[in-house]
Amino acid sequence: MNRDLYIDFAKGLATLSIIFIHTAFWSGQFYILPEVRVFSLVFDVALFYALSGITSGSNIEKTLYRLLKLQITYMIFVTFLFFLDYFFKIFGLTFFSLEWLQSFYSTFGSKYSATSISTAPQWQNLGNWYLHEYSNADTFPVVMGSFWYLKVYFILTVFGVLILRFFPKHVNWFIGICVALTLLFNIFPEIYPSGQVGYVAFYMTVFLIGNRMRGKTIPAKIIPVLYGLVTASLVWLFWYFGDEVFFKINKKKFPPQTAYIIWTFFSLTTLFVLYNRLKITKKNFVTHIGKNAIFFYFGQGISSSLVYFLVVPIKESMPWWILMVIIYIINVILAFIIATGLKKFDALGWNVLEFLRKKTAQ
Repeated sequence: MNRDLYIDFAKGLATLSIIFIHTAFWSGQFYILPEVRVFSLVFDVALFYALSGITSGSNIEKTLYRLLKLQITYMIFVTFLFFLDYFFKIFGLTFFSLEWLQSFYSTFGSKYSATSISTAPQWQNLGNWYLHEYSNADTFPVVMGSFWYLKVYFILTVFGVLILRFFPKHVNWFIGICVALTLLFNIFPEIYPSGQVGYVAFYMTVFLIGNRMRGKTIPAKIIPVLYGLVTASLVWLFWYFGDEVFFKINKKKFPPQTAYIIWTFFSLTTLFVLYNRLKITKKNFVTHIGKNAIFFYFGQGISSSLVYFLVVPIKESMPWWILMVIIYIINVILAFIIATGLKKFDALGWNVLEFLRKKTAQ
């Protein structure tokens, strides 16, 4: 079956948007205007969950195999990250000093500075990463700051395929349940549960709606109505909560609350409106990113950490918007280079695992 290039294109654009978000909210904290940082969230991570819904089916074995491959690829990556972080600390302590390392890490700001630097490897961190407990990687803080998405993705995909497999005629009921839970948590925030429940309630709605849209096209006459509803929702948001809610949207993302949920409506509506309407007939740079989105997602965590060391020395030497464009372009280039390397390293890791499998099977 030929790949749907629109899906790859949408994933590619969403990935480029994530790189911009992490450019704006991490190193961008030093120089980018708060208004621009908030607007960067227009095309955000909810798109990935919608696209996952569109591409997911009811085949449990195929889905679990895909998740197993993703888990192994993730473990290969975090193993590489662990030793990269560890050897950098050994390098710093051996050829420089503890004070030099502390000064190095202070570039990220006090919130992300390393609190424990040791010549002994912190194996518990690697074990926790394998199990999706994302303690900070001191040398690359953006990496683990990005990975909350992955845990939710695993949970959504498992529960999503179970719903699609065993309750195919009741998907709308599950959408209704998830919508009701999301409303309940937001109307009564005092009962909003901690952990992953709030994330799953909203993003499962997005996932299942995406699945219901699979192969369908939104009628042209409905499009103005949908964007009218999006506009009305945004007007209500600022009328009810006041203008100051605009600057709180990112805080309302963890977990998803009313302001952030309404903020996602425009991007999700646009994704579904263009689905089966915008025809992508040739592979290009954006579809390449979308096809390899997981490696770019891994790579941008490293690249978004590295650009701190460009931002901090020069942030006062040029207008903020020029610096933002330059840093974003550099971040995309670095993410492309790192993602290409990670894909090759992943292939090497799989070859090693296959070699071990053959040896232990004898």
